[in-house]
Amino acid sequence: MMLESIREKMAYQPLLLGIVALLASAALALASGATGAAIAAAEAKDLRDSLSEVLPAGLADNDFLSDTVDLEKDGKTVTIYRARQGGAMTAALFKVSERGYAGEIQVLMAVDMSGRILGVRVLKHSETPGLGDKIEVRKTPWVLDFAGKALGEPAAELWAVKKDNGVFEQFAGATVTPRAVVKAVKGGLAFFAAHQREISA
Repeated sequence: MMLESIREKMAYQPLLLGIVALLASAALALASGATGAAIAAAEAKDLRDSLSEVLPAGLADNDFLSDTVDLEKDGKTVTIYRARQGGAMTAALFKVSERGYAGEIQVLMAVDMSGRILGVRVLKHSETPGLGDKIEVRKTPWVLDFAGKALGEPAAELWAVKKDNGVFEQFAGATVTPRAVVKAVKGGLAFFAAHQREISA
């Protein structure tokens, strides 16, 4: 008699567990649907803010978040955001990256249609605080020195830190980090020059 009672109780447990799992899944799906649009809007705002940091005011009257072209660079897809003024393309904005001391350094850059840098910002890195993090514009203005430069200005061999006989400053105890950023930006300019026709199409 007692054995039958235990069996009856045990039969309800998997059913109860299934109902709880179903309700939890439904709640998660509902929460995801309710917050998905807000998260997407916040991500779009963050991206627009970042892009606006490297693009001088007055160079775009279009929504460059929706005016894009995807190209391949080193086996990865690069999204180019195209700024336009009165329908004419004024700048290309895109991310490049290079290996630093502690990991990948992600750089956002804007280039005008003549191939000249309008602005550069470091978006993400894991460099040493107090040393390598000086590549962040909120720590030092170092990254602002790229504005106005282009391939050939300075000459190709001078696109390096001063320790390597280049024109860019380095940080005491953290030469690898600025070296990586210089390499990323120079590579970004070369990428733009190689794909300018596709970017401006």
